[in-house]
Amino acid sequence: MTCFVGVDIGTTNIKLLALNPATAAVLALVSAPLTTLTPQAGYAEQDPDAIWQAVEVLIPQLIAQTDAQGITIQSVGFSGAMHSLLAVDTDGKPLTNAVLWSDNRAEAEAAALRTEQAELGKTIYQQTGTPIHPMIPLCKLAWFREHDPRLLHRAAKWISIKEYVWWKLTGQYQIDYSIATATGLFDEGAKTWYEPALAFAGVTADQLSQPVPTTFTRLNTHALLPATAILCIGASDGCLANLGAGAIGAGVTTITIGTSGAIRRTVDQPLRDPNGRLFSYFLDTGQYVVGGPTNNGGNVLEWIADHLTQLSPEVALADAETVPPGADGLLFLPYLLGERAPLWDANVRGAYLNVGWQHTRAHFIRAALEGVLLNIKLTETLLADLCGPTTVIHANGGFARSREWVQMMADIFGVPVRLNASNESSAIGAVLLAEKATAAPATTLDELARRVTFGETFTPDAKTHMLYQDVFKRFATAANALV
Repeated sequence: MTCFVGVDIGTTNIKLLALNPATAAVLALVSAPLTTLTPQAGYAEQDPDAIWQAVEVLIPQLIAQTDAQGITIQSVGFSGAMHSLLAVDTDGKPLTNAVLWSDNRAEAEAAALRTEQAELGKTIYQQTGTPIHPMIPLCKLAWFREHDPRLLHRAAKWISIKEYVWWKLTGQYQIDYSIATATGLFDEGAKTWYEPALAFAGVTADQLSQPVPTTFTRLNTHALLPATAILCIGASDGCLANLGAGAIGAGVTTITIGTSGAIRRTVDQPLRDPNGRLFSYFLDTGQYVVGGPTNNGGNVLEWIADHLTQLSPEVALADAETVPPGADGLLFLPYLLGERAPLWDANVRGAYLNVGWQHTRAHFIRAALEGVLLNIKLTETLLADLCGPTTVIHANGGFARSREWVQMMADIFGVPVRLNASNESSAIGAVLLAEKATAAPATTLDELARRVTFGETFTPDAKTHMLYQDVFKRFATAANALV
C-alpha cells in the first residue's frame, strides 16, 4: 500500500500528514510547535534552522508510523505560510531570521507605495495580485534597502521559509508560482519576476529563486526520505487550504479562523479589485485563489478572555450566548492588531460603539465575536462583486470548536456553513496537489476536491439573518469611516 504525504510549514507549527489516496483517510499525523521571536515592537521573526530541525525530527516520526502499517510513501507535497523572507549567503547559511507576515517594520515602505509612489503601487498590484502592505516581501526588501543596504546586496538569495526547507532537501533554490504571487515581486501573468517591483525593492532576479509550477516535481535524493519518494513543490498554505477544504466550485467560499483568519474563493482566472483590497494567488493552471486575510480572528476571543474578562475562552463563549443576536445594539470593530483585508491599514485600532447602561460583560463578549465575522463579511461583499454570491461556506480553524460561533457565522452570512471533517486543510491540499502531479495528471482539482469529507452543516435562521443584515449595515458604515 502507498500513501501521499503533506508537509505544512505554518507560523505556529509544522504538521506532516499521510493520506490514503483511495479513501482520503488520515494514516499518520505528527506536528511540532514553532517559536516566534519579537526582538522589538512590530517585529515577528523565526529561526529558519530551528524550523529545519523540526522537519528533521518530524519526518522520521511520520515514517515510523507509516512503516508500522506497511505503507510506502509515494510522494510528498509541500505547503508553506506566505510572505516570509530571509537572506542566505553563497553556502545557503542564513544571514537573518525569517521575517514573518505579521512583522510590521516595513510600514513606511508600504505607505510610500500608497501615497507618493501610488501609481507604482497600483501598477505592482495589477501585475502581481498582491495588495500593498508591510507583510509582503516587496516592502520588507525595501525596508532592508533603507536600513541595511549592505546586507541587501551581500545576500546571495532572499527566500521564504518554505524555499529554505526545499533547498535543504534538494539543494535547489526554487519557488512555486503560488508563494511567488504572494511576494509582490512576481508578474502573475508572465510567470517571471517583475522588474519595476525588483527595482523598488533594490534586488535583482538572480537574488531570488527560480519560479516553477506548483506541480513541479523532483526525485528525492535526501536521506531523510525514502529514495523512491517524489517531491512536489506544492503551493502556499492559503491556496492549498481551499483545495483541502473542498472549496473549488462556483459559489463555494472558504473561511478559516484560527488566531487570524482568511476568506477565499477559487476562480478560473486572475481577478483584481479596483481598489487593491483583494489578493489573487496562483494555485494551478486555470485555478486561482482570490480573497482577503484578517489579522483579527481567534485572537479577539483570546483578548476578551485574558485582558477584558479574565474568563476562560469556554466560559466567555457560554456567556455570550446569554444575550440576543446583535448584542442589543453594541458594535465592536475588531482591529486589535491593525488590519489587512478589507482596510489594509496597519495602524487602525479597534473600538466598541454605541455602548449603553444596559450592556453587560456578556454583551461585550458577544459583540466582539460578531465583530470578527462582520469584518470578514465586509471582504465577502468585495468577493461577491468580483465572482458572484456565496452559496455555501466551508469553514475550518480553531473557531469551529464552538458550535455557537459557527451558527453565528451561518446567521450573519445567510448561507449554510459546512465544517470540514479535518482542520488540516493545507496539508490535505498539499497531498491532493502532489497526487495530481505524480500519479493522476489527468485528474482535475475539482475531482480531487470531491474527496474531501465534511462534518456537521449549520443552517442559517431566517429571522436572525434579517436582524444581522441591519447590524452589518451599521458595522460597514463604522468600519468604512476609518479609511
